[in-house]
Amino acid sequence: MTAALEDEDLSRLAELHGVATSYSPAPGRTVAVPASAVVAALAALGVDASGPGVVRTALGARERELRELLLPPTLVHWAGDPGGPAALAALPPGTRLRVGTEEGEEREEAEGLPLGVHQVTAVTPDGRTGHAHLVVAPDRLPAPPGRSYGLLVQLYSLLSRRSWGMGDLGDLTELADWAARTAGAGFVQVNPLHAAVPGVPTDPSPYRPSSRRFPDPVHLRIEAVREFAYVEDRERLGTLLERAGRLRTAVLDKGALIDRDAVWEVKREALELVLAVPLDPGRRAAYDDFRAAHGQALDDHATWYALAEIHGPDWHRWPDDLRDPRSAGTARARADLADRVDFHARLAWLTDGQLRAAQRAAREAGMPVGIVHDLAVGVHPVGADAWAQQDVFAAGTSIGAPPDAFNARGQDWGLPPWRPDRLAATGYAPYRELLRALFRYAGALRIDHVMGLFRLWWVPQGSAPTEGTYVRYDAEAMLAILALEATRAGAVVIGEDLGTVEPGVRETLARRGVLGTSVLWFERDWEGDGHPLPPDRWRADCLATATTHDLPPTAARLTGDHVDLRDRLGLLTRPAAEERAEAVADAAEWLALLGSLGLLDLTAAGPPGSDEEEEIRAVHRFLLRTPARLIGVWLPDGVGDRRPQNLPGTWDQYPNWRLPIADGEGRPVPLEELAAAPRLRALLAVFAQVGNG
Repeated sequence: MTAALEDEDLSRLAELHGVATSYSPAPGRTVAVPASAVVAALAALGVDASGPGVVRTALGARERELRELLLPPTLVHWAGDPGGPAALAALPPGTRLRVGTEEGEEREEAEGLPLGVHQVTAVTPDGRTGHAHLVVAPDRLPAPPGRSYGLLVQLYSLLSRRSWGMGDLGDLTELADWAARTAGAGFVQVNPLHAAVPGVPTDPSPYRPSSRRFPDPVHLRIEAVREFAYVEDRERLGTLLERAGRLRTAVLDKGALIDRDAVWEVKREALELVLAVPLDPGRRAAYDDFRAAHGQALDDHATWYALAEIHGPDWHRWPDDLRDPRSAGTARARADLADRVDFHARLAWLTDGQLRAAQRAAREAGMPVGIVHDLAVGVHPVGADAWAQQDVFAAGTSIGAPPDAFNARGQDWGLPPWRPDRLAATGYAPYRELLRALFRYAGALRIDHVMGLFRLWWVPQGSAPTEGTYVRYDAEAMLAILALEATRAGAVVIGEDLGTVEPGVRETLARRGVLGTSVLWFERDWEGDGHPLPPDRWRADCLATATTHDLPPTAARLTGDHVDLRDRLGLLTRPAAEERAEAVADAAEWLALLGSLGLLDLTAAGPPGSDEEEEIRAVHRFLLRTPARLIGVWLPDGVGDRRPQNLPGTWDQYPNWRLPIADGEGRPVPLEELAAAPRLRALLAVFAQVGNG
């Protein structure tokens, strides 16, 4: 066989498994991916493509499997579409259907089914049988209840004089209550609050969690736990409160960085005392209900944390019989460690309860949306989810991004991807359970890298990010599950669709009611003259903001301070003078547009940077002039903070994820001062006409 035919076989095999052999980073440009990436992706999907002979065998097997397949593993029916799924219509005449609904009913037809994930069995006249999950989803996700604006904040950075060295759920509740009642805010968006991988030092990034399904107890307001009042060892508790006070003072008054590990250590010791207090009957019943509702997933989560206390956080290094969550050894360990398993399960329950209380308080204060939670794109490879769900993760690969205009080396995020074939085979059960858990306490959900519902860039272990390839997911099924669970929760969904997005993705998301993300500095007429996009040309179905946690605050962008920071850290790829000149020109062009629209008095404002507060207010007046359904205000912009919370491309050169909100001089500003800050109040006054809904 010629090399061309061998390549053709591999390409065909890859296509049948959703693995790309090339991609288009820009219109009219196609880049071939290495054959090694294709082979590695297929291997992660359980397909041997290591040589011409096995490729032909695998190709034949796959083609035969598809010919003989009566039904795909998961079908989708949108409630607004006439008829039913095409795969059911294509069944041979005389095929008998049996449908088991989510509610436990048995039916003989697939029409008129309620929303849900149902089980379909098809039996053909010649005796062949097929089984499928049928997702019946609403045509669109819930829309925001009117137009509103809100605050964007990294929760750990929001310290009050009551928190223990980093922001907590009590601070979030108080911020939401204040912002709704005094400033008419409709939502507060926070960073992912997923459970972290334990150990010292803990990975500080909230985007590399141990588990996305369960929240991190480091965010608990300890004093708000009901049993706190009944701790018997008050002397020991007093000592812990003193330690917590020193951590808080170090950050707010002495310029120390947020030390998540130190905060968790003192909180963990306090929680050992608090959880030793017996639950009263009502609380016990509520906890039992929580454990029953989350079942095996919660048992696995708590078991992993109990085992990690003994064997360390990397389950790949555990004794062989503990690496499998379903092994007899793990079952014995779970029984032996029942007290510690219960401890970690109760932490999940307590955190879930405070999260729901924050959302309830936000809504009661008048917020139409409430708390917007953030869903990270993946989980840490050594963490609880990767251990408990090994069957649905692709071993030997991680997700990232191919080279683009901002990162010529590509990106490897070190997070294992879900296997699309295994998700489909389970009716997307892990994905459904994840969404259901998050929607318990979310008024809206932001999905990081929402393009991952369509495809993800898989990087083989040990390879450079440039040596990866795209693997496709069933976007229709992923969106249908999302629409189903969001509708059940009455929650809005915001997709982070910044960067390179393949054609058709934004249109499909908009068709189903997923809001996009529009950041002012990126909104230019890229297909025309490249100038800033006028407000009337912005899309309406989006969250519009001036910046994000990965970008410079607005004050730094307007003054060019962000270039100086990157220059000091050696991150520039061009001479600093060129970068500065471009940054100044960019800011000047935007300010000129603001002035031409009557949003900024250029005469009064003077040269760029001379009246920083007025310029920042003008930027937000511009956002208000767009048709965006939601407008986000980066909370540090309200006090002139110039430091990004995260500087992509750095690790220990910059204190990512460890900075408290500070003013323009770098002085930390606690929540109590934020709420009283004239500068923040003046900024939020820009939105007085919006109200909260």
